[in-house]
Amino acid sequence: MKKVPMFFALALMYSPFVIAEPDDKGKLNDGEILQIVVTANQIDIENGELARKKSSNKQVRAFANRMIKERTDLNKEAKVLVAKLKKSTEESTISKDMKADGKKTHDQLKHLNGPEFDKAYIDAEIKHNQELIDVADNTLVPNVKDEAMKSLLTKVRPALAAHIEFAKTIQGSISNNR
Repeated sequence: MKKVPMFFALALMYSPFVIAEPDDKGKLNDGEILQIVVTANQIDIENGELARKKSSNKQVRAFANRMIKERTDLNKEAKVLVAKLKKSTEESTISKDMKADGKKTHDQLKHLNGPEFDKAYIDAEIKHNQELIDVADNTLVPNVKDEAMKSLLTKVRPALAAHIEFAKTIQGSISNNR
């Protein structure tokens, strides 16, 4: 298997989906917002499952397990909200870009192993969670109409910040072990 240089792998990971403009002249509807939430969670679940399989680092595996559990729970909560509100999720430019970026990152991670994988996974998670905070603050919350959805989005923000801090702690320990 050919090794991918670390700087190249990191450069390809998570192109900034947050610069995508919301559909319909800057407005997103609640169905599009729900789809963005579900898509973001699914990316973290899939990458977390990969990390759980590939990493031998206890901290990385703990982080992956946390992401899988919390994001799975959040997706369940979002699905209940979709049913309660009698809404359906709808693709938007942002959710499509997220999905494509998530797939590209996942494909890059699949080709890495050992400490290289751990570093790339944690770096990607820090970037992804920061981008989620940015898109939530600048696009999702200002566009959401339903108060229950707004509550869900604002409730999740501190968890995203905590994920970044946890990942940065791991990032520091990985860098020190190299």
